[in-house]
Amino acid sequence: MTITLTAASMEATIRRYYDGCNRADAAMMKSTMAPEATHFFPAGAPQGPFRGTQAIADGWIEAVAKMGSQWTIETLILDPENRRAVLEWTHWKTKAGTYLRGDEWFEFDEQGRITEIRAYYACPPKGVTGEAMLGGFDYAGRGYTMNPPYTEETRPKPET
Repeated sequence: MTITLTAASMEATIRRYYDGCNRADAAMMKSTMAPEATHFFPAGAPQGPFRGTQAIADGWIEAVAKMGSQWTIETLILDPENRRAVLEWTHWKTKAGTYLRGDEWFEFDEQGRITEIRAYYACPPKGVTGEAMLGGFDYAGRGYTMNPPYTEETRPKPET
């Protein structure tokens, strides 16, 4: 069944996906994706691509458990006519006390499900450690999130 995608429906799907990531809720994440969805990462990333909804959900559940991962959406651009979206995010790694900024491109199928996510990271130069972000960009001045949204105690739990 083909549906007419709207910017609102695409945004709702993307926000539900990230809510599922933040909750470590596999069912919520998987409800937003086509079964064959793939999440690509920069070349050399240790996890390689996640292929299939279960692998994607498992990867983010593991990230929450090991790193205290949380994500915030900073900006979002939606293109329903071409079934694509791009957003900037912050990946908070609260157990390490660090974060990573980047963006992801999303592709959607005819049913409005995510089929592909392509991640691009703002990476520091080789040998530089710390937060990964654009040098000289005024994140705070432009209204970007500057602290993780939750503590481990206040993180939302999976829906039952």
